[in-house]
Amino acid sequence: MLRTHTCGELRLSDVNTEVTLSGWVQRTRDKGGMIWIDLRDRYGITQLMLDDSKTPAELMAKARELGREFVIQATGTVIERVSKNDKIPTGAIEIKVTALDILNPAKLPPFLIEDETDGGDDIRMKYRYLDLRRGVVRQNLQLRHRVAQQTRTYLDSQNFIEVETPVLIKSTPEGARDFVVPSRMNPGEFYALPQSPQTFKQLLMVSGFDRYYQIVKCFRDEDLRADRQPEFTQIDCEMSFVTQEDVLQMFEGLVRHLFKTVKNIDLAEVPRMTYAEAMQRYGSDKPDVRFGMEFCYLKDQAPALLSREGAVYKLPSGGLGVFDSAEVVVGICAKGCAEYTRKQVDELTEWVKRPQIGAKGLVYVRYNADGTLKSSVDKFYSEEDLKQWAAVFDAEPGDLMLILAGEANKTRKQLNELRLEMGSRLGLRSPDDYKVLWVLDFPLLEYGEEEQRWFAMHHPFTSPKPEDIPLLATDPGAVRANAYDMVINGTEVGGGSVRIFQRPLQMQMFELLGFTPEEAKAQFGFLMEAFEFGAPPHAGIAFGFDRLCSLFGGADSIRDFIAFPKNNSGRDVMIDSPSPIAQAQLDELKIATK
Repeated sequence: MLRTHTCGELRLSDVNTEVTLSGWVQRTRDKGGMIWIDLRDRYGITQLMLDDSKTPAELMAKARELGREFVIQATGTVIERVSKNDKIPTGAIEIKVTALDILNPAKLPPFLIEDETDGGDDIRMKYRYLDLRRGVVRQNLQLRHRVAQQTRTYLDSQNFIEVETPVLIKSTPEGARDFVVPSRMNPGEFYALPQSPQTFKQLLMVSGFDRYYQIVKCFRDEDLRADRQPEFTQIDCEMSFVTQEDVLQMFEGLVRHLFKTVKNIDLAEVPRMTYAEAMQRYGSDKPDVRFGMEFCYLKDQAPALLSREGAVYKLPSGGLGVFDSAEVVVGICAKGCAEYTRKQVDELTEWVKRPQIGAKGLVYVRYNADGTLKSSVDKFYSEEDLKQWAAVFDAEPGDLMLILAGEANKTRKQLNELRLEMGSRLGLRSPDDYKVLWVLDFPLLEYGEEEQRWFAMHHPFTSPKPEDIPLLATDPGAVRANAYDMVINGTEVGGGSVRIFQRPLQMQMFELLGFTPEEAKAQFGFLMEAFEFGAPPHAGIAFGFDRLCSLFGGADSIRDFIAFPKNNSGRDVMIDSPSPIAQAQLDELKIATK
């Protein structure tokens, strides 16, 4: 070994020990008669010291040659520091250097390799191998390692078996776009990279492996954002002879275990909410329940839902035309925001009118500290009307009511965005405050107006609720799925379902999704045939491993927890990929490009 210790382990108990350390030069401080060198490795930083009065001149000269990121080996004696640094674990000691070797000099790096770096995203991604030397990035990957390790520990304790599934599979038309891989041995035919191991884990259930898991790479050729990458990692799991309740209990246990072992947090009981309730109360199937600000309705297609007590509030007609013609008039109560200036309210109005939100306007009602009410619709509604609104919103003096109106689904989604924005502005969305939620009973299907057909909301193998199966033939949009998502702080981290395991029901589902019998056989004939050989009832779930890590790390982007991520254009700027391939390779694959 080229070192006796790492740069993070020496303490006062090691004083007078002869040691050899190896690592990278973080920085040097030359005070003329004294030189200090911060030496860094994966484990930490140790200070080296050379004293001109006690160190040979040639050794001092060599120390003065050092630059940032030089790889060196230093031998010396551990001594107690005079000026201790309580910010690092090794801050009570330093090494009095007696020998120094430059193992490899280094060019000046293009950005500071420190936690607070001067490098932007682009330059750090181009030199990702340097970015990975920074402590904050290294800690993210260490956290990722711990989450993976503890996931395996828990699932192993529950008799799950880890099984690898193929990476080169058959392309399927449902879901996101596939990445395709040409086959040289089968010209004109292509593999696809798996969007998930869905069919394989179901086949493993048919095979009798009643508890399977895999921490697995998945691939989707879709537009990217902060929480998406073209290749990402899932904790993929499946169980046989279980109900939905069994799955919820098992994987609530996994998340509870991870919070305890990785974050030392005892997770409270995880509440449950139906999809319909989540959309009604928050306008989102992944609501952030760290704060209140639930939706309050002045008008709705389902009037019984307008009041917490069930009493129906009647919005007077003949007022604001937008309210009269709207399917819903819905708002939120921002506590303590009545002091918002007109300029601040106008800025919020412009915020919701942005193309990515799409609202046409915003109505406000300010409940002043003196008990009076002031709104942007005073000429349409009386003070008495506004007082009734305040009662519906459970508003108090000092609060600000913000209201949108329009088509039901679109307006709820717009108000959800405004609610999240207000939660952020008011400091109600701390990344260290964890709120976990199960969302259940999703619709089985959603209708594509453009395509004029039904699509599976999750995937084609999701089982309908048994009591809703008759509706498949008469009212497909009303069928609920035996499906469930886990949401943490407004982010979907896991989702799954009870699966269809009988061929007739699966064929009925394919028919509803627009597959001809020939198409269903061509795409999924192997699975249909497997179901005829005694498929057990089974269910599963998949967690977004990268997302889970980013939540544990308090970060918005999963890129920070992936060693070599792609940028927002799906490019690896470090290795310059994707890139053209040689014509000879294309010829061998029998491929012509346009």
